Amino acid sequence: MNIFTVLLIQPLANGLFVFYNLLGQNLGLAIIGFSIFLRIASYPLQKPYMENAKKMKEVAPLIAKLKKKYKDDRQGLMKAQADMYKQKGINPGAGCLPYLLQIVILIALFQVFTRVLSVHGEVTSTLNDLLYSPLKFAEGQSLNTRFLYLDITQPDKFNIPGLPFPLPGPLLIAAAMVQFLSAKITMPFVEKEKKIAEKTPETADDFQVAMQSSMIYTFPLMTLLIGVGFASGLALYWLVFSLSQMYQQYNSLGWGGLTGWVRKIKKYTTSV
Repeated sequence: MNIFTVLLIQPLANGLFVFYNLLGQNLGLAIIGFSIFLRIASYPLQKPYMENAKKMKEVAPLIAKLKKKYKDDRQGLMKAQADMYKQKGINPGAGCLPYLLQIVILIALFQVFTRVLSVHGEVTSTLNDLLYSPLKFAEGQSLNTRFLYLDITQPDKFNIPGLPFPLPGPLLIAAAMVQFLSAKITMPFVEKEKKIAEKTPETADDFQVAMQSSMIYTFPLMTLLIGVGFASGLALYWLVFSLSQMYQQYNSLGWGGLTGWVRKIKKYTTSV
């Protein structure tokens, strides 16, 4: 085994099957339980990010004033921002580690689903090679990969006769939708950055804001397009991850860009 397998794939596979045994030997429930566990376990890494997000929200008006003041002085703006961050106890890089960790975990889980789990739900020697002794499957023991309408090892997609491409299934659509709503929460802050960037001669700000705006739509779209080729277990993990991320953003930023929608829903529900 290589170091990536020993340090990441093997622990993740064993953690997943601990929950598989705890939750009635259902792989779908195991993914949900294990995903929640991973989010709770990574909370110490997420906490600095959430605290930074709250502080960034508080100093946003001050940053806007600095960008207007130093609109023709890029170096002066960077120094003024750095001084303000230091004064307010803000670390702009605090959010990098949690996201890098999630990407690494996603890659490792992808390896678990594509290289380890049998498409027919049978326990293979490859799977037992990864599992620690107490979790190994007995000879002839089957692996339950059914969850709702899915086989967790297969993509969540529908093949429609006559269409040259598959359509994403409900689970994949839900994951993309929650990802979109999570990004939409940050929309007001992106819009503020866009207005400020339009008033500065520097093109770097314009490019950065354009990237932030496009990611709100392109990331969910990529989830749909790429997800139809991956095991639906990954879509289930991504859905749980996106829901927890959305909850964290709500705690830090409120409803943000979803405020109007929330008001309409509340108005509708109270009138019914």
